[in-house]
Amino acid sequence: MDTTQLLSRISNGEDSYTQFKINITNSDQLTEEFVAFSNAFGGLLIIGVKDNGTINGLTDEDIHRLNQLIGNVINANIIPPIYPITQIYSINNCKILCIEISEGLNKPYSTNKGLYITKAGADKRKISPEELRRLFASSNKLFADECPIKKSSMHDLNTALFYQYLEKDNPVVFNELTTLDTQLLQNKLQEIQKDHNTNKPSLTTILENLKILSDGCLTLAGNLIFGYHPQKFTPSFYIDCVSFAGNDVAVNQFITKDIAKGTLLELYKQAFNFLKSNLKRKQVESDFNSQAKPEINEIILTELIVNALVHRDYFIQSSIKIFIFYNRVEIISPGKLTNSLNIESIKSGISIQRNPILNSICKNILPYSGYGSGIRRALQLNPHIEFINDINKEEFKCIIPRQLLNE
Repeated sequence: MDTTQLLSRISNGEDSYTQFKINITNSDQLTEEFVAFSNAFGGLLIIGVKDNGTINGLTDEDIHRLNQLIGNVINANIIPPIYPITQIYSINNCKILCIEISEGLNKPYSTNKGLYITKAGADKRKISPEELRRLFASSNKLFADECPIKKSSMHDLNTALFYQYLEKDNPVVFNELTTLDTQLLQNKLQEIQKDHNTNKPSLTTILENLKILSDGCLTLAGNLIFGYHPQKFTPSFYIDCVSFAGNDVAVNQFITKDIAKGTLLELYKQAFNFLKSNLKRKQVESDFNSQAKPEINEIILTELIVNALVHRDYFIQSSIKIFIFYNRVEIISPGKLTNSLNIESIKSGISIQRNPILNSICKNILPYSGYGSGIRRALQLNPHIEFINDINKEEFKCIIPRQLLNE
């Protein structure tokens, strides 16, 4: 950045990416500025400029002291450490110090006093607990689906569902469990104890190894896949299904609507049936007895519903939405694409696991491969599907055109 560009930036005033300080003498103040920029999108801290943009300048002693202060702060006051770049400018015989802070790659960052803050316009604010969990998740330090649900227990696990899964996923372990004691198996709420003579695992051990159970509580994944009543603990995790009488959500009438609740498999089945029953089928062959063709290939519907269930952001307390309009279907998932993913990368089959437990277990629960091929498969069947990664709204939207209505 040259002097002309810097002057232009100063004249534009403070914003989320630019902060003025006439001087800084307090290490805590400098720490908070660095942490806020690192937890947001990075920015420029300009020292020697008043809040109104007037260049006040710094002495050589100020600059020497500030450079020492910056070194001390980044080494001792920020967790994890950051590496800002400093540059001195001379404007009208006034020296100012510019510190460029990049967006952090290891979010979230905190002060050495445990304070997590981020930018809010030109100011700073504390990060809310929900945002903090999502920041940990985006840095792969925490996954939503492995979090324990504190008020749940083994009593909330539908063991019959789990045994159906286990029989398919690991028949050897399933047989070991079921041969321990048939009477115990019939009691879904009683834990099967470990048989020390045969060294056979207990049900609890298997559930903990699969991260379905943690500290006696169901994890989010365990609740969503094997819970008796998943929405009892996670009431926001359902699917809103609406067929609108028009092409906008603001229309005054709907054709039909429903709310899908239950386990992930039940959510999938209900959402798929809603779409299947509300979309048209058309005769495409001359023979009256021929099969009607659905206006949207059912493989596309399957791939995109499953994609929403497995890959949505479960740190966001919101439902998946399936909207049918006259000219399109929209499937809207809470949460933007995770980490470095973008629209082009998911189209090419690149996949980063946001919910690794769901990703693993759902291969034997849902029509899901886990290879990152679902989006590609949908596009091969219909290249006109549109994907929108809305960062501001924190949502990912699939738009599928309805093709047979006007044919």
